[in-house]
Amino acid sequence: MIQESDILPTLEEMKIGGKFDSGYQGIQKELSKAIIPIKKSKLHKLTEEEKEFNKKLSQKRITIEHVNRELKIFRIMKETYRNRQNRYEEKLQIMCGIYNLKNS
Repeated sequence: MIQESDILPTLEEMKIGGKFDSGYQGIQKELSKAIIPIKKSKLHKLTEEEKEFNKKLSQKRITIEHVNRELKIFRIMKETYRNRQNRYEEKLQIMCGIYNLKNS
């Protein structure tokens, strides 16, 4: 889904990266600042440093995942948006404002 959108070239142009889970293997080809966990293979077991890197990455990502879960309480975030496209950003900002107000 992320590769179908037009966001990756824009993020690369702006030198913005992101923290991704291991399901996004290959995203580093399109987004140079992307950070993904190191995967083990049959031939390559993870070193202690690699395990520590993966642990710290997952600790940072879990915060983002919790915010995503809370935002998906709003139907607009979990279903296909079928209303006027020009009002989507406005509604998204309202939802984020409610979330910030709730958690401040």
